[in-house]
Amino acid sequence: MSSVDVVALDVGSSSVRTLLFDREGRQKEGFGAQFPYHFTATPDGGVETDPDQLLELTLKSLATIHQQLLEAQIRPAAVGSSAFWHGLMGVDRAGRPTTPLLQLFDSRSTHQVDALAKRLDRQRVHARTGCALHSSYWPAKLLWLSETRPEQFRATDRWISFAEYLFLKLFGAATASTSMVSASGLWNQSANDYDDEILGALPVDKYHLCPWGEMDQPQSTLLQPYGIHWPLFQGILWYPAWGDGACDSVGSGCTTPDRLALMVGTTGAMRSICQAPNVPPPQGLFCYRLDRSRYVIGGATSNGGDVYEWLRHTLALPDAGETEKRLAAATPGAHGLTFLPFFAGERSPYWRQDLRATVTGLNFATRPIDLATAALESVALRFREIYGLTSSCLGEPQAVVASGGALVHSPAWTQMMADAIGQPVTMCHESEATSRGAALLALECSGAIRDISQPSTCLGTVFQPRPQYQALYGELLEHQRRTFQKLFSEN
Repeated sequence: MSSVDVVALDVGSSSVRTLLFDREGRQKEGFGAQFPYHFTATPDGGVETDPDQLLELTLKSLATIHQQLLEAQIRPAAVGSSAFWHGLMGVDRAGRPTTPLLQLFDSRSTHQVDALAKRLDRQRVHARTGCALHSSYWPAKLLWLSETRPEQFRATDRWISFAEYLFLKLFGAATASTSMVSASGLWNQSANDYDDEILGALPVDKYHLCPWGEMDQPQSTLLQPYGIHWPLFQGILWYPAWGDGACDSVGSGCTTPDRLALMVGTTGAMRSICQAPNVPPPQGLFCYRLDRSRYVIGGATSNGGDVYEWLRHTLALPDAGETEKRLAAATPGAHGLTFLPFFAGERSPYWRQDLRATVTGLNFATRPIDLATAALESVALRFREIYGLTSSCLGEPQAVVASGGALVHSPAWTQMMADAIGQPVTMCHESEATSRGAALLALECSGAIRDISQPSTCLGTVFQPRPQYQALYGELLEHQRRTFQKLFSEN
């Protein structure tokens, strides 16, 4: 009944899913479940959810795959998890939530970012933590909670991610991975420990966070009633969740510095994994950890597939097939528009929550498809900026591998990406790269495989940059830069 199969649990920003993978990193059909959910947006800029509702969905997903495994008489060797980076919540001494789960795009701490910037040197903070002073990260959120929710703040015994909350409920220990904590803005990347200067500027200390010595430790003894209800999961290794971005890179086969993972889902990111004693983070990019020995370096854009969704729902676009056909046939810049796609502010390379989307060049001849083309080109040019910063740090990559539903469902947009960055883009055919990455990391940690690069990755179409459009994309980028300077340059 035992096997070397691994259950992958992926708590993403819009759904929770479970899948089953073999030791070669291949998904096994007929196993798994997916349950969507939504964060709640509040009028003051909050983006949050009820952690217990998300917990219920996660437990439901685990119960579903456990029943499937029971019927197939398969006992997995381990559970590997991925979870969204940057989420923050508090729990009291009894493990009960004291706050909602604050998500990445919660912008209520914008003023606290400014307050921290007056006390701390932005560049030095970024150099140590790999994180900008920004509302995405924990420092500003913690300061905001202390100032605006003092009773909740005082009631909190531990500040944790949702992944830690799940472990607390399953095992009685709120265990975190280095990967998860490294993207909080509280972690000193080169020291591989919490950053004393950041903590000194906040009303929290290390006692309110996951202890250094407990990080990355797998659990195996489920609390009741889970141990009784899930006998196949009792006694096997459960690894603390790695960050979803790191898992996507691993699952896409981008495990070395010469391979860049380009992911566009709701948002977007371009990342590389490297192993080195120390990696100074380039300005404009982030630097997190995959684990204690490997870094994840790259850039994140707050606007990705959500831009396409906004276009579809707001403009009178043709049906999906016709829209894709027109996007593929369009000449870059022929619409005469300059679009800045900052619908949700922006992260790399500006790290400014105050930015907003703008478009210039409109006239009575402008059609909905022109706006759509300009918007998708503009997102592609954001990745050109990130590509330039990443390659200046790590060198020109040998491959750029694309994943994420937004690109999978739009070859025309993937072609734009190749044209914009001026490099071939290879589509990843692993349908669930993030879940696969969590499974591969669990297989590596358990010793079932030598390392995460051992299993081959299924790749597909290679989109070659079209030479006739290289100069056009360079001109479009310059138009974007000039427009940005006129509208948003800081005095």
